[in-house]
Amino acid sequence: MPRPLIGITAYLEAARWGDWVREAILSPPSYARAVEKAGGAPVVLPPLNLGGIDDYVRGLSGLILAGGGELDPSLYGAAREERVRDPQPHRDRFELALARAAVEADLPLLASGRGMHVLNVAQGGTLIPWLPEAVDHDRHAAAQAHRIQISVSSRLGKTVGDTAEVTAPHHQAVKRLGTGLLAVAWADDQIVEGIELQGHRFGVGVQWNPGRAGDNRLIEALVEASRR
Repeated sequence: MPRPLIGITAYLEAARWGDWVREAILSPPSYARAVEKAGGAPVVLPPLNLGGIDDYVRGLSGLILAGGGELDPSLYGAAREERVRDPQPHRDRFELALARAAVEADLPLLASGRGMHVLNVAQGGTLIPWLPEAVDHDRHAAAQAHRIQISVSSRLGKTVGDTAEVTAPHHQAVKRLGTGLLAVAWADDQIVEGIELQGHRFGVGVQWNPGRAGDNRLIEALVEASRR
């Protein structure tokens, strides 16, 4: 049986190799390795031509909306936030359009970190533009493990259990949920750390990078759903 093709979104940034500095398509290898380990075939998706999105959705068996920098607050109607790093409008536009097309096509998808924010905004939801100010602490921005609670009746809960220890540094967070999305995991201050698409074949968003700490169950679940 052929391995399912799993698309992984990527950066388009300047990179250095040897004496060269050139624009490059960049993707952390943890996503591709996790997909390979789970029995899928990883395909890196450059954030270039919006016209190719329908071809991606038709050709792929599953999709990972990968992590990265913060979304431009103007995309969900919020005021400009000076503490947000320079927006990447090309990547924002590409991934929002890709997320909408994947949802429309019922393509199995897993959204990680920034990817969860992309999925929420693509569905008409909003974000907290600068989380440390909203919760009056910076624990979410720190690269420290913390325990989250997960709904036991959710797909996420059935896959990883009712609690998890995760590391998920982030400066933004889900505020108003988008259409069809349900919150299924929370930090101790009730910040949403997991969401799911209702009625979708497989549509899960998590605030952390699944597979990075060696727990590959979510990637395996995505690949299994992609086989079907």
